[in-house]
Amino acid sequence: MNRPPVPERCRLLLERWRAELVLSGREKSLLGGPLTHLDQQLRRLRVRSMRLAVFGRVGVGKSSLVNALVRQAICATDVAHGSTRRQQAAPWPEPIAGLAGVDLLDTPGIDEIDGQGRSRLAQRVARGADLVLLVLDGDLTDGDADALTVLFTSGKPLLLVLNRSDCWPREELPVLEASIRRRVIALLPKGAPPPVLLSVAAAPRLARLRSDGRVRADVGAPEVEPLRRHLQALLEQEGELLLALNSLRAAERFQRLLQRERLERGRPAADGLIGRYAALKATGVAANPLALLDLAGALACDTALVAQLCQLYGLPIDGPTARQLLLELTRHNALLGGAQLGIQLLLGGLRQALLLAAPFTGGLSLAPAAPVALAQAALAVHTTRRTGQLAARALLRRSQGGGQPGALLRRLAASEPDVRRWLVHHQLQTP
Repeated sequence: MNRPPVPERCRLLLERWRAELVLSGREKSLLGGPLTHLDQQLRRLRVRSMRLAVFGRVGVGKSSLVNALVRQAICATDVAHGSTRRQQAAPWPEPIAGLAGVDLLDTPGIDEIDGQGRSRLAQRVARGADLVLLVLDGDLTDGDADALTVLFTSGKPLLLVLNRSDCWPREELPVLEASIRRRVIALLPKGAPPPVLLSVAAAPRLARLRSDGRVRADVGAPEVEPLRRHLQALLEQEGELLLALNSLRAAERFQRLLQRERLERGRPAADGLIGRYAALKATGVAANPLALLDLAGALACDTALVAQLCQLYGLPIDGPTARQLLLELTRHNALLGGAQLGIQLLLGGLRQALLLAAPFTGGLSLAPAAPVALAQAALAVHTTRRTGQLAARALLRRSQGGGQPGALLRRLAASEPDVRRWLVHHQLQTP
């Protein structure tokens, strides 16, 4: 049987994951904004509707660019900078194979906003779009660089558009483009490919000599065909895949936020529980003279701790399952694995030898046995706390039901060349 294509597999998994995601009233309140963004993204995945955000400084011609691309005067333009006060949407005029629709979003400019405000605006735009077009009208400014850094960090696919290319002499335009690319590369992680840069003139100005001898600037026909063709080809070839990957990323981000909130909420109770088991384990290890019994008692104590943490986070499991989780944690943590066993066996053996030698040394060998027992107790406390912390995180990962968006993304990156290429090219790091 042939497997469904990647976008369909992503949709089915995410719909099942979302249906099985149980949130408390507190969680819905605290994570209301991210949850709304997630549901909007999943709805757009279901109806196959993409959003392209046109983003940049005030006055770079974003609205004119949107109008030129859709061949309609939908977005307001004005000679005064900042005519766009809120986000506006314009539908892509041509049908796109595999997609029900594509909206171009004209966003407010980022000028006259402090660095923190620019960061918040860039994050909001990135969350609400599947592809971002960052519009420039010259070399990269500090504000552009701030926005780019946020967009790169968000992992959102990005195109650079140099508007008003008609304002630059023909021989200077390649020099400007090279400077922009150089500055963008300096902001990227080492070895990351830079985004595509395309030069356009959304509303070119044409000089006309009037009969009275004065020169008037008229608006000419838009020169945006290279950008329109690039977007049309990109959306037709990989629009569905891009929409699916963005949806997976949105689900994975929300899952991490939810895990962090649950971990923080349960931390006081979990810390108290871990502390009690650490004290119990330390007492048993210090008082017991046999190394093998130390290890057996420590395993039983850690297993009971994991089972109690399961109940704390609402995931009751039986003893064998708790031991299996404990073994998984041990394999993934050297301190809890070989290092702990080695040190405990060494200390336990040393303490046992000192105790056995007591009749032959007149009790003198008992003196160093006490510090050894204290060292064992300290190690038991540390490893128990570490076990509890790892177990809490592992349990929260298991609590998300219906499969893991991050796990699916990793599997797709490993098995699907197209997915891997997108992740590498657009710096979409797998979780």
